[in-house]
Amino acid sequence: MARTIAKDHDQKRTHILKTAARVFANAGFARASMSQIATACGISKANIYHYYDSKDALLFDILDTYLSELRDRLCGLDMSAAAPEDRVVYFVREALLAYEGMDAEHKIQSEGLPLLSSEQQEVLKAYQREMVRRLSDTLREIAPAAFEGDGSRLRSATMSVFGMINWFYMWNPGADRAAREDYARLVASMSVNGVRGLDTQSDSL
Repeated sequence: MARTIAKDHDQKRTHILKTAARVFANAGFARASMSQIATACGISKANIYHYYDSKDALLFDILDTYLSELRDRLCGLDMSAAAPEDRVVYFVREALLAYEGMDAEHKIQSEGLPLLSSEQQEVLKAYQREMVRRLSDTLREIAPAAFEGDGSRLRSATMSVFGMINWFYMWNPGADRAAREDYARLVASMSVNGVRGLDTQSDSL
């Protein structure tokens, strides 16, 4: 007979994921133990193993949950009626708002992702590529001549925008919604004017 899933299963799983992310971020994945995570969660070690059979499984679920939800949020934006320039604002603003309260998950990406299996890494990188592609398509639409036949240049421009987003996250963790929206407009203005400048350069060559 199959084991009945408790009514609060999803709630407990979410609690474990958030708590484990903080433990991994503070102690480092290699030094953190399942016992530490159980103590931080306020549950028994046996109960942790009821949900996850290893630290690796727990790490993957943290990153899979975080990145898939971020992907859904950014790629699911309905911007069909917006001009390409406005889409940059919406995308950057939504990314900054999505980062709020996710410091631990964001921090353990760089350390944790290489520790996972190649199959698990590919799942997570696919989410990242979808978000990059969404922004890349918008930048290409703003300045098509600047990126025609030059995928490397387009990727550099796209990742520069993500770099500015991550800079704000690193140095302004306590920023409120208004500050995030103001910065989104700044990044969008710099990005749009920058790629348009590349378009002009391309026309003059």
